[in-house]
Amino acid sequence: MEILKDEAINAISKLPESADIDDIMYRLYVIDKIRKGQKAIDEGETITIESLKEEL
Repeated sequence: MEILKDEAINAISKLPESADIDDIMYRLYVIDKIRKGQKAIDEGETITIESLKEEL
């Protein structure tokens, strides 16, 4: 996995020149959520579909 700083720079560099601060912040937010989700999966911190259905 890329170093976080490199991943952020790469993501920002792919945004169009017209991107504003909200676009940048959203992109970084999504990267953060994906990384946290991947970490949760790696650590086994998931629930089954059946458990989710019961909660709903």
